[in-house]
Amino acid sequence: MGGVAGLAPPVDVAELAKLAGEFFSALPGGAATTAAPQGVSNGLPLGLSHLGGPSQLATPPQPPEPVLALGGRGPSLAPVAQTQNGLPDKLAQSAPAGGSRGGHAQGVPEGYAASLPSIGTPAPAHLPSNPPSDPPASAPSSPYYFLGESSAHSASAPDVAVPVEDRVTARSFGLPGEDDLRVLLGGAPTAPTSAVAGAPAHAKEPELKKDQWFYFTDLTRGHQNAEHGRAPASQAGARPPFDVNAVRRDFPILQERVNGKQLVWFDNAATTHKPQAVIDRIAYFYAHENSNIHRAAHELAARATDAYEAARDKVRRFIGAGSSEEIIFVRGTTEAINLVAKTWGAQNVGEGDEIVVSHLEHHANIVPWQQLAAAKGAKLRVIPVDDSGQILLDEARKLITDKVKIVSVTQVSNALGTVTPVKEIVAMAHSVGAKALVDGAQSVSHMRVNVQDIDADFFVFSGHKIFGPTGIGVVYGKRDILEHMPPWQGGGNMIADVTFERTVYQPPPNRFEAGTGNIADAVGLGAALDYVERIGIENIGRYEHDLLAYATQGLLTIPGIRLIGTAQDKASVASFVLKGYTTEEVGKALNREGIAVRTGHHCAQPILRRFGVETTVRPSLAFYNTCEEVDRMVAVVSQLATARR
Repeated sequence: MGGVAGLAPPVDVAELAKLAGEFFSALPGGAATTAAPQGVSNGLPLGLSHLGGPSQLATPPQPPEPVLALGGRGPSLAPVAQTQNGLPDKLAQSAPAGGSRGGHAQGVPEGYAASLPSIGTPAPAHLPSNPPSDPPASAPSSPYYFLGESSAHSASAPDVAVPVEDRVTARSFGLPGEDDLRVLLGGAPTAPTSAVAGAPAHAKEPELKKDQWFYFTDLTRGHQNAEHGRAPASQAGARPPFDVNAVRRDFPILQERVNGKQLVWFDNAATTHKPQAVIDRIAYFYAHENSNIHRAAHELAARATDAYEAARDKVRRFIGAGSSEEIIFVRGTTEAINLVAKTWGAQNVGEGDEIVVSHLEHHANIVPWQQLAAAKGAKLRVIPVDDSGQILLDEARKLITDKVKIVSVTQVSNALGTVTPVKEIVAMAHSVGAKALVDGAQSVSHMRVNVQDIDADFFVFSGHKIFGPTGIGVVYGKRDILEHMPPWQGGGNMIADVTFERTVYQPPPNRFEAGTGNIADAVGLGAALDYVERIGIENIGRYEHDLLAYATQGLLTIPGIRLIGTAQDKASVASFVLKGYTTEEVGKALNREGIAVRTGHHCAQPILRRFGVETTVRPSLAFYNTCEEVDRMVAVVSQLATARR
C-alpha cells in the first residue's frame, strides 16, 4: 500500500479517512463527514481530496505553490499546509474543471437582487478539487472568497459560514493546518512560522524580512517606525501581517518584462494597476450582465442596474457619504471638477466674486476655474506654499474673505506628494459662506477619507488612481446643494418627463448622468474599492509611508540629487532632479532597466515653477512596490550621478 508523502508513519487510505473524519468531528460545531459526495469514488472525507485517490497514492503529491490572492479568489477548503503568514497556501484560481460551471470562472459577481435566479452552478467551496461531472443542483453558484452585495451568486453551505466583506484579508474557517494533521497522524509537527492574530500561543514570530513582513496587527513587535507605534483602533489585532509578495500576485501586469527586466511600476500617481479581481469583475459583467440600465423589464437590465447601483453604494461607504444619491459617476476627476464649475459655478459665481485655489493644484483644478472667472468677470486667488511645499494657512485666512464663492483645493499634491490640511481650509470657506471642493484624486488610494468629517461640499476622484478602471470617476456633492444645481448635460436617463414645451429633470444623481454611462467600469470601480477595503486602507497607507521613507533615504545618498517637495506630511511621491541630467535622460535610463517613472511637469506647472524647475523625475509608490524595487531605482540613479562627476 502506498504511503502519503510527508506524513509519518505511512497509513492506508481507510485509516486516513477514519482519522481525518474523527478530527473533523472534533472541530467546534463540526460533525464527522466521512462519506464522499455523490460521484466521488476516492473514499476520502471532504476536504482531503487534494491528497489524491488510491490510484494516486503511489506518487507523492507535489507541494502546493504558495499563492495568496487577496483579490477575491475562491478558497480550497481542504486542510492544506500553511504559508508563513498563516493563511491557506493555495486558493482556487477559478471554478474547478469538470462539469458545467455556467461560464463564470472569472469575475466577482455582486450587486444582483437576491431574488434573481442563479446562473450556472459552480462547485461549492466545500467540495473536493476533483468534483463529479454532475454537481448537486443545490450547489451555491459563487466560487469567490469574498462576497459583495446581495447576489444570486451568494455562496453558502450548511457546514461553512462564508464571510461577507468585513475587511479581513482571509480566513482559515477553523480548518486544520499541516501541524494539526501531523499530530493527528502521529508525525512530528514542524516548527511554527507565523505569529498572527488567532495563531496558537506557542507560535513564534517570523523574522522581519525586507519586502515581506510589515506587521499592522501588533506594531509594538514587527513595525520598524517609531512614529507609528500603534495600530488604528479599528485595525489593532484585526488582521494577519501584510505580505507585499502576496499582494503582488494579485496584479498580473507586475509579471511583465520591459527591456528584458522585471517591470517596476513607479508611476502610480499617473495611474495604478488593476488586481485580477477587478479584471475578472469587468469580464464577468460583459459575459453575464451586459445591458443598459434603469429602463427595461428584462433580467439582464435588472442585473446591470443592480451591479451599477451597488457600485454607487460602495463609493458612498468608502468615502463616508450620507447617501448614495450624493454620488455621481463621471469619466474622472477632470470631468468632475468641470461639472461643478459649469453647473454650480455658472449658477452662483458672478462679476467681482472670487474663487480660491492653492499653488499645488493640478491643471484640472485650475483651468475650469479660470474659464469660469473669465466668463463671469470673477477673480482667481491662489494660496501660497512654503519652501517645503506645504500650504500656508495664515495666508489662506487672508485670502478667504466674504468675496469668495468657492474654494477648491487638492488633498494630496500629484507633483510633490504634500498632504494638505483640507479640513481647516473647508472650515475657513464655510466661515465666510463659501462652498468648498476637495480634489481627492491622489488621496483616496493612500488614506482614509470621510467627506462628512471633512465637511466638503464637493469631493472628486478617479477610479484609475485607486486600482480601478480608467474612464470612471466620482463627484460627491451634498444632497441639498445637488438638488438646486442645473443639469450638466441633456439627454436620456436624466429626465422625468419631456414634451416639446418643457423638460422635467430627475433628482440627483440621475440628473447629472445623461445618456448611457460607463456601466461596466463603475462596477469595476466597486470591485477595486472592495479589494482596497479587504486589505485595509490604513494598512496600505502605513506600508507606503515606510516605503517612501526608505526611498527618500536612498535618494538622498546620491550626489547631485535635489528633492522637490519635502513637507513633513506626504503621500508616497518623491519628485527629484539630478544635476547634470535632464529629467527625460533620467527617465530613459530607468526605463532601460524596466523601471517606469513619470518625467515632465505632471500637469502641475505652477507648483514646479515655484521651486524653480520646469520638470521633475517623479517616482510614485503604491502598496505593491517593494524595497528591492527602490534599490534598483537608486542604483541606476547613482550610476548616472557617478558618470557625470
